[in-house]
Amino acid sequence: MKLLDLHNLSQKRLTALQHSGIDKPIDLLYFFPRRYIDKSNVKPIRYLSGESEPVTVVGRVKAVNVTGYNKNKRLEVIVQDHSASLKAVYFKGWKYFIKQFKEGEWVALFGTAKQYGRFMSMAHPEIDHLGSPEEVEKLDTLIPIYPSNKHFSKAYISNKIIESFIDQILDSVKAREYLPEELLSKYQFPERHQALQTIHKPKNRQEASKALERFKFEELFLFELSMAKIKNERIERTEGSLLEPGKLTLEFFRKILPFTLTDGQKNALSDIKKDLQSGFQMNRLIQGDVGAGKTIVAIGAMLMAVDNDCQAALMAPTEILAEQHYFTLKKLLEPLGVRFRLITGGQKASLRRDIHADISGGNCQIAVGTHAIFQESVKFNNLGLVVIDEQHRFGVKQRNEILTKGDHPHLLVMSATPIPRSLAMTIYSDLDISIIKDLPAGRKPIKTAVRSDKEREKVYQFLEKSVQDEDQVYVIFPLIEESEAMDLKDATMGFDKLKRRFPEVSIELLHGQMKSEEKEQIMKRFVEGKTSILVSTTVIEVGVDVPNASIMIIEHAERFGLSQLHQLRGRIGRGRKQSYCILMPGSRLSRDGRYRLKKLVETSDGFEIAEADLKLRGPGDFLGTKQSGLPEFKYADIIEDRLLLEQAKNDAWQLIRSDTDLSKSEHEHLKAVFEPYFKEKSEFFGVG
Repeated sequence: MKLLDLHNLSQKRLTALQHSGIDKPIDLLYFFPRRYIDKSNVKPIRYLSGESEPVTVVGRVKAVNVTGYNKNKRLEVIVQDHSASLKAVYFKGWKYFIKQFKEGEWVALFGTAKQYGRFMSMAHPEIDHLGSPEEVEKLDTLIPIYPSNKHFSKAYISNKIIESFIDQILDSVKAREYLPEELLSKYQFPERHQALQTIHKPKNRQEASKALERFKFEELFLFELSMAKIKNERIERTEGSLLEPGKLTLEFFRKILPFTLTDGQKNALSDIKKDLQSGFQMNRLIQGDVGAGKTIVAIGAMLMAVDNDCQAALMAPTEILAEQHYFTLKKLLEPLGVRFRLITGGQKASLRRDIHADISGGNCQIAVGTHAIFQESVKFNNLGLVVIDEQHRFGVKQRNEILTKGDHPHLLVMSATPIPRSLAMTIYSDLDISIIKDLPAGRKPIKTAVRSDKEREKVYQFLEKSVQDEDQVYVIFPLIEESEAMDLKDATMGFDKLKRRFPEVSIELLHGQMKSEEKEQIMKRFVEGKTSILVSTTVIEVGVDVPNASIMIIEHAERFGLSQLHQLRGRIGRGRKQSYCILMPGSRLSRDGRYRLKKLVETSDGFEIAEADLKLRGPGDFLGTKQSGLPEFKYADIIEDRLLLEQAKNDAWQLIRSDTDLSKSEHEHLKAVFEPYFKEKSEFFGVG
């Protein structure tokens, strides 16, 4: 059967269907309803109360009239049952609807009834024609409502026409099953063709829900099967350097480290140690809240590489963060005699040649820098470990590219952006994950408060005293330029205002439109304590460690996302002093805005905040629409369907372990679907 064989399919309708991705009859079967309406609530007209709940009434057509003039014409149909009369009114398309009614026939009308004058009325009710009142019991009571579409509206494809198209192919077009029998049985899923019939013609909501669950599971399962395949091939086929903790590692943790490790840090190091001793390539994510001490864990991993005559590379997203990592390593590891070099884009050619020679010759044991580390001109002598810092937007493809560098180095990715479990199972599904939840001893929780504009002078007085006590302050604005539409104060005006209010204080302005060299210099002066107040946009969100910065004021805090506010707040509280985050919202505060600020005041747990933010914004907005590590699902929602996602992941791993290449006869149909799926997604997965 072809689309052209469908009854009532005009050329315009064919074009509209094709614009919506429907090229073959089977595509119509996968055009699922977005909701269902229930016609089972049948009431006598006399007992209609005018409530907003849709009802079905059954009656005989007593009169069909067109009233009004010119563009204001409308169709009025009087329908009467044994108890009373009801007026059905059609405004648009009345010429079409007048043909649907004949005086004396029985009809069932479905819609919302309202009282107008002496008549109970329904505007544009749905019509079913009956031979007798008793036939209402034979009608389908659960009606699918299909997604609206601008192409459909241009071609006049109504919901009923879509239904009729699907009715024509539902029995003639067969969809082959490919989910393994053991999974259908395990979850009591209907077989594919039965599930499709149920989606479009359900007997009840429970049946429709189970059929949809099957298709949600199916697409989650295919994705997780892909991730299991990638990970399994790396584990089974890619050997990694066998790294054991040696003299340097032990000496660092026993003698050099100035504080005791938290349980989270110890567990993460234990996970890394197992990976490095497994003989297979490590591909691990260390996820921890801001200030959780991930860098110390990374240092431990890098020392294990150095202990085994391998080189390590630490890559940071900005030059200033790379520089800070370099000085942290210098301070902690120089006493051990470790040799390291810093690579940044702004270095002179002669210096870069010297650094490259040290790296290629093996004299440099740890290289620190930005993405410049992996330029073609940089050749490692024996690269054993790569650490990527703050790369929460680093997709599967990019991670796999690094895993193939040199002689397959181990990979450790660090993220200070807490990711809820459901998201982590998708964007980080190819990684092993270690989570550090506890903070190092001595860290005081940041006190967070909301202050109105009326309390601004009190806030400024608090700032004045803090600066006199040699505290440093961040003042954060959401925009660089003024936006009258959103009534936001911009960073430039705020900077000028603070300069006038604190004429004796060193204040600088930092924003994203500045040249990188200028930003680096401003941030450097703040790190060195030469600047007391840094007025900034969110360019400091992923930033450097300034232990003396203990106060942050966030202007128009309601305009920021919840996780973004938490990330910004994490820039303070790095030292021994008590730190304060002051949220200053605008005058118009929405319900969501009020909730975000309340949540930030109540908790400092980044994972709890991330879960709340994910529920508010959904995964696309939570990560940014261009998030390279976020797959798109047609039916499943990784927030609502997180349990299904976890089940799909577990089942995918079990299947890959028992039948790595899907070569068993019972997986023949699954393999036929999976291989083209995997090939199509290869750009996303970074393989093939």
